[in-house]
Amino acid sequence: MMGRGDVLIADQFNNRVIEVDPHTHYIVWQFGTGSDKPGPHSVVGTNDAERFGRYTLISGTGIPPSSPPLPGCSDPINGCPDNRVFVVDHEGHIVWQYGKAGVTGAGFNRLNTPVQAAVLDGFRDEPGFHVIITDQGNQRVIVVDRFHHVVWQYGTTGVAGSGANQLSNPNSAELLENGHVLIADESNNRVIEVTLHGHIVAQFTAGGTVNGAAFASRLRNGDTLITDSNNNRIVEVNAHDVVVRQYFTNKQAGSNPNPLPTRAVRLRDGDTLISDQFNDRVFAVSPHGKIVFTQGKLNVPGDGFNRLNGPYDAKVIGDFTGLTPPWADDDDDDDR
Repeated sequence: MMGRGDVLIADQFNNRVIEVDPHTHYIVWQFGTGSDKPGPHSVVGTNDAERFGRYTLISGTGIPPSSPPLPGCSDPINGCPDNRVFVVDHEGHIVWQYGKAGVTGAGFNRLNTPVQAAVLDGFRDEPGFHVIITDQGNQRVIVVDRFHHVVWQYGTTGVAGSGANQLSNPNSAELLENGHVLIADESNNRVIEVTLHGHIVAQFTAGGTVNGAAFASRLRNGDTLITDSNNNRIVEVNAHDVVVRQYFTNKQAGSNPNPLPTRAVRLRDGDTLISDQFNDRVFAVSPHGKIVFTQGKLNVPGDGFNRLNGPYDAKVIGDFTGLTPPWADDDDDDDR
């Protein structure tokens, strides 16, 4: 891990995306002013970010109403919506956007709580820039083209359920090498693999034990890595849904008893990078469970040096093992 690139973090309640040097812990790039009003230079409650080439794809998820109030939002009654997925260049200028800032919707160019997105280098027979978006509040996963047209959808818009073409608070999606889509169907406590025709061909629940499937990715060995948020664990299952490895994020002294981890990404070197949300840290563990990197102080929120507040997503720049590779990242053809 320490020999890899910088770490890109969706620092949720600090309303920012930051790139940090893993050796010094200093921020070397940032988007977001900390404002809870979405705008050309701000993002609210970001849950996901991905670097591709000189651009960064950011999910402006927003912060929901809450009692007690969640940090990062000055209006706990109405919440602080964002509802955009957008691309910024290295100078922080938005060069493409899907969704309208602060506007909740399901029609053309509208989103409702987009929690995750990834850039695709073409989709089906259509070449060029596409984005797959997990549009949680609309209970759907969509693929949109550069002209803001929805070219694929799974999940019935606005209908939460577990039946045919239904999802319940989906939290992530990735396009697999075989052309299927892997979806973390959070409130249905499952991860499903669906064809582009909408047929479920595989389901993963870690033997029926998953509680809150916050994220899932397909690993090189064919296993599926699941962030089992409500069980505070990262669990790897094989093709038969048998647990082969697991790691709990709430066992360390001083931990929040219920940190609700949100992301786990398997890196090329075999380490796993974990976004440990309410422990206010991002950390990497070796295959043997040894912590080899940490950004943020355990269970201490903040926005100063080496501090995070509810980090929701982290990736090592240039290392996308187990994730849909960004179309402009030619760092390692073996990951494609």
